[in-house]
Amino acid sequence: MKKIFIVGAGLSSTSLIDYLLRQSQKYDWQITVGDLTLESAAHKVANHPNGRAIQFDISDQLQRTTEISHADIVVSMLPGSMHSLVAKECLACEKHLLTPSYVTAEMKGMDGAFREKGLIFLNEMGVDPGIDHMSAMRVIDKIKQKGGKLLSFKSFCGGLVAPACDDNPWNYKFSWNPRNVVIAGQGIAKFKEHGQCRYVPYNQLFSTISQVEMPGYGDFEVYPNRDSLQYCELYGLEDIPTIIRGTMRRPGFCEAWNVFVQLGCADDTYIMEDSSQLSYRRYLNSFLPYRKGKSTEETLAEIIGQPLNSVIMDKIRWLGIYSDEIIGLKNATPAMILQKVLEQKWAMTESDRDLLVMQHQFEFELDGQRKRIISSMSCEGKGNENTAMSYTVGMPLAIAVKLIATDSIRPIGVQIPILPGIYNPILDELDSSGITFVEQEVNL
Repeated sequence: MKKIFIVGAGLSSTSLIDYLLRQSQKYDWQITVGDLTLESAAHKVANHPNGRAIQFDISDQLQRTTEISHADIVVSMLPGSMHSLVAKECLACEKHLLTPSYVTAEMKGMDGAFREKGLIFLNEMGVDPGIDHMSAMRVIDKIKQKGGKLLSFKSFCGGLVAPACDDNPWNYKFSWNPRNVVIAGQGIAKFKEHGQCRYVPYNQLFSTISQVEMPGYGDFEVYPNRDSLQYCELYGLEDIPTIIRGTMRRPGFCEAWNVFVQLGCADDTYIMEDSSQLSYRRYLNSFLPYRKGKSTEETLAEIIGQPLNSVIMDKIRWLGIYSDEIIGLKNATPAMILQKVLEQKWAMTESDRDLLVMQHQFEFELDGQRKRIISSMSCEGKGNENTAMSYTVGMPLAIAVKLIATDSIRPIGVQIPILPGIYNPILDELDSSGITFVEQEVNL
């Protein structure tokens, strides 16, 4: 009997656990789910005969060693900063490990040790990163195998609200970590366009947008991700003239969000004085110049050059940020306060469904003809717990666990899913599970 240990029972683990419990009857697996809250783990296991729920604290060394030593495969669904602790224990106990998170420098440094012991440490196995790697590499490898030369690669992804549940002027609700949304893009966006490296600072990011159309869902806008240049080497595209990765939002979102960026409301680097005593109106006034005889709203409209009845001002007004309600957050940064505002307005309700959209655009030359392939994927959630985000994060991880547990794939060392032996079987099963990429190829 193979024993699989899943560390963390948060929302993104739902589809992962459901899949492995279903497969456990066929393959004779025992699935242990550990979480700080026993109730969360038990809820996910749902009394399945092959499931085991435990209260688990990763900082408890004795418990950590005991549980990991009893497993054959470990899946860490903890925050990314905690994966290295799990990885070191897996090395000591000689166990395979999978995570949905980005490979850090510390993780890369473990590659030799994992290889020496013949172990797999498979990272970036969620949706982004994860499905984005696999779906992009399948097309890139196909183009190269035909003798094509890649000229442009653009890749976009977004987690939003399903159209039927889109009932606010921002056309957006939180489908993943709110904090990550608020501080998204901080730093420098790096990409290459027509052979020229470009660097876009945070204060210009949300005015550096492009447009994209998704089949069945209409128009979206895209702002650049932090570092697209690293994918040149990662995907074997060192000489490609254009490479851009970006985040998708509905049209109009970026222009309105840019108001908060320009004011400094998304800054997370300092604590605001007496933040617990501030009202939302006073919070906003902290970033505005004094205008005698003018309201907060009138001053803001003047500063951003918008009429009071503009679409942008309507979006901001809808958030309730002019309220005299006391914030009540101690030692809060501007970003933390903005997050609280948004969590009250952008939260998914129990009846809401989310939407995950992803699109790759490839331009290449083959036999003297310039061509374009557009590969698009969309997935709608089924409810507040079975979300599209959870499904697209959990399913590739779950399939990878099955492939490792059944010895169907055997790469060793620190890996991400860019090898055909990994991505082909996973993409094939994802396709049969409703996570399907539709390709359109045209001559240019």
